[in-house]
Amino acid sequence: MGLWVFLLSSVIGYPAMYLFQRLFINTLAESPECKDYPSVISGYLGKNWGILLGALYFVMLVIWMFVYSTAITNDSASYLHTFGVTEGLLSDSPFYGLVLICILVAISSRGEKLLFKISTGMVLTKLLVVAALGVSMVGMWHLYNVGSLPPLGLLVKNAIITLPFTLTSILFIQTLSPMVISYRSREKSIEVARHKALRAMNIAFGILFVTVFFYAVSFTLAMGHDEAVKAYEQNISALAIAAQFISGDGAAWVKVVSVILNIFAVMTAFFGVYLGFREATQGIVMNILRRKMPAEKINENLVQRGIMIFAILLAWSAIVLNAPVLSFTSICSPIFGMVGCLIPAWLVYKVPALHKYKGMSLYLIIVTGLLLCVSPFLAFS
Repeated sequence: MGLWVFLLSSVIGYPAMYLFQRLFINTLAESPECKDYPSVISGYLGKNWGILLGALYFVMLVIWMFVYSTAITNDSASYLHTFGVTEGLLSDSPFYGLVLICILVAISSRGEKLLFKISTGMVLTKLLVVAALGVSMVGMWHLYNVGSLPPLGLLVKNAIITLPFTLTSILFIQTLSPMVISYRSREKSIEVARHKALRAMNIAFGILFVTVFFYAVSFTLAMGHDEAVKAYEQNISALAIAAQFISGDGAAWVKVVSVILNIFAVMTAFFGVYLGFREATQGIVMNILRRKMPAEKINENLVQRGIMIFAILLAWSAIVLNAPVLSFTSICSPIFGMVGCLIPAWLVYKVPALHKYKGMSLYLIIVTGLLLCVSPFLAFS
């Protein structure tokens, strides 16, 4: 889409993202029951609303499972081929993806504490690599990659289309629900749990925004339109395509750190999505089972094992189908707009205890949610 489109979508998207993630935490933290997202909605609006809106949250996470399982399979296979480790693409074999997903799900299922330790190391490495890579690409900048300023109407249209991609560049709403639930289970005071969750979100957002925004601008100025088209056609990330095209002084270093960044980024994203997926699926299943039998007769361990197997089969099906990552991100946009923006805003208006969160920031969240709902229709028109 170009640098101008990215800048406009950033001006709209990043402030709105901060506000709706903050609102998401507040609505979760102050709920009477905080075990999973569907139970939170049930506590505010009743069981029927809980299962309906929980299903929307579930669909959003299913799409993200598709995106990240496909991305990590195709990108890792592309890197192995690019660096001469394999003669062909391992992603051509369906069993490569199955083994990869089984390993990731096994790591994810070892417990939140272990997963947080692994993810923390990866995230810190990722941030250092992003900053270093952004600086290293300054020497590859070309002003012709800036492009001319498009007509206002086309600029606004493309910015709205790009909005879901801009948001997902530093989005971590899928990890907020497990984080808030974890704090609520450990802290006796709801206010303390809310404060700690907001503090963690503020720190994460600030660091991610500065590093990722600079990197995105640097990358856009260094890579041309042809490389972006090539990445789209191969259904791989821009970093994977960069490893194929970058040449000259320092090319070997850039390629290596690009691999580290991309693999760590996709892995940490997959871990976060899996936690959210497991939580959402468990909430829906438990909601249904409680309607059929007493809660004490439900075997939660069996439910969790079933969810793990279901997650593996779901991710594997996306890999076998080679689901188009960019198209799924666009399709997910309306659901993301509803779950991340419109539903929390609706809760603020519907629940008296949340009326204190009304204001101009809420209007911006609503507008962003509506733009996200419109985005795929503009993209495919």
